[in-house]
Amino acid sequence: MYVCICYHVREREVRAVVQDGASTEEEVGDACGAGTGCGSCLDRICELIKEENADTRLPAVA
Repeated sequence: MYVCICYHVREREVRAVVQDGASTEEEVGDACGAGTGCGSCLDRICELIKEENADTRLPAVA
């Protein structure tokens, strides 16, 4: 599914950029162009960043 229609950036591309170290919407935009056009996808990009960061957290130690 496309996250950014302006630059034809798919969700998997955004997730890959975040996995490679992008941690803000601006860094995602610098890496793949998503969010640098009209801006309507910035909320979704932010959600994907949060999802990817939540997936990489280590479980809490009891």
